[in-house]
Amino acid sequence: MRTPFVAGNWKMNKTIAETRELVAAMKTGLSGVGGVEKVICPPFMALAEASELLKDSEIGLGAQNLHWEEKGAFTGEVAPGMVKELCGYVILGHSERRAYFGETDEIVNRKLLAAQKFDLTPIVCVGETLEQYESNQTRDVVMRQTGLGLKGVSAEFASRIVVAYEPVWAIGTGKASNGKEANAVVKDFIRPAIAELYGEQTAQAIRVLYGGSVTGANAAEFFSEPDIDGALVGGASLKVEDFVQIVTHSKA
Repeated sequence: MRTPFVAGNWKMNKTIAETRELVAAMKTGLSGVGGVEKVICPPFMALAEASELLKDSEIGLGAQNLHWEEKGAFTGEVAPGMVKELCGYVILGHSERRAYFGETDEIVNRKLLAAQKFDLTPIVCVGETLEQYESNQTRDVVMRQTGLGLKGVSAEFASRIVVAYEPVWAIGTGKASNGKEANAVVKDFIRPAIAELYGEQTAQAIRVLYGGSVTGANAAEFFSEPDIDGALVGGASLKVEDFVQIVTHSKA
């Protein structure tokens, strides 16, 4: 059995003061919700504050990115060791990183190998654009991103990886995929791509999330599908009631 997993990606939102307020509300709202792994991913500037606030909590803390080098002349970047000081998780390969900052499958892979070296649990994002979706390229894109992204990762570490299927056309648009369609992508493309690298047992052990306009209202549709193990939540993770509802639905 795969433990449900819900992560909130705050993206470039919330100051340190606002983080204090939101984390306090999240702790209260999620205090009675067990049986699901819960993670929030604030901006880098707020991670130290969030780390202190979450010390007595079951809510995990993740970063939204990292650099693959341990240190050096990389102005504006954050090293994996710096992330490790505060976090147990890191989001890698989000479509916004791929689209706006030129991240390739190779770059995502280098970052994943860095996460492995520093014992950070990665949430690796894969997903097709609207153009690729409409031209029936979903299979090729998703299997390529999964295979190249995980290349060279040890079999032992692989089972810890969390994959997030995020159809790019559904992120921040309010246009979510549907449960059956998303489940088919996970079952027919993502898990087989993992199985090619690590075998069927590992492919079935890895948790795969859905992301893309997930809300408290539609979460249950996705979580009712057998191959979807939770969600990577964007905008709704900034709203306590929505996020708590999504986490609660993931247990169903």
